[in-house]
Amino acid sequence: VDNCHTLIGTRELLAEHGVTLQSDEESKICDLESAGKTVLLASFAPHSRLCGMVAVADTAKPDALETVQRLQEQGIEVFMVTGDNSRTAHAIASKVGIEKVMAQVKPDDKAKKVIELQEQGYVVAMVGDGINDSPAIAQADLGIAIGAGTDVAIEAADMVLVRSSLMDVHTAFDISRKTFRRIQLNFLFSLGYNVLGIPVAAGALYPVFRIRLPPELAAFAMALSSVSVVVS
Repeated sequence: VDNCHTLIGTRELLAEHGVTLQSDEESKICDLESAGKTVLLASFAPHSRLCGMVAVADTAKPDALETVQRLQEQGIEVFMVTGDNSRTAHAIASKVGIEKVMAQVKPDDKAKKVIELQEQGYVVAMVGDGINDSPAIAQADLGIAIGAGTDVAIEAADMVLVRSSLMDVHTAFDISRKTFRRIQLNFLFSLGYNVLGIPVAAGALYPVFRIRLPPELAAFAMALSSVSVVVS
């Protein structure tokens, strides 16, 4: 600007170029970050001092708090992985009930954080919507993309939330668990049904009790078994 070198970015960027912050400036920045805002700083060379700051903030989705609470009720641990500084990240996390926060994570390192959790024995589901989230979504055991997100994130995901509602994450987990329980129940029912039915159809009871199952009735019973599984 006007032939002056301009720096706009984080305090780390300004510090690398010799820009020092005054105590009142540092206090103001901390107050903004504690309010959940990301602060961008500006400096014009060769002054080596702060010339201005801009605070920006992403508002949490309206259903974020309820979604986190529902997931925690299911025994699911929720982590926040973000590039924001630690103070801002924890301020936002506290608003939505998240206790475990990974802050100041560079885009390329998000996938590494997923790998670290997997190495600790976690089965990881990653929810994201941006290009920066794509590697982590692809690395996770279950990648979930927000429907309104970027095409790259959607392509990398195993599941896409079409309505872009975070509550659909809880709904998807709830449906999958109920479906798996139903599969288990059907398997046990089918196994028990066949363990009892096949010997009877083979005439195992005939020598002692003179009971046998006619072929047509055995065929009907087998078809009924399949119908009961489908209906359930």
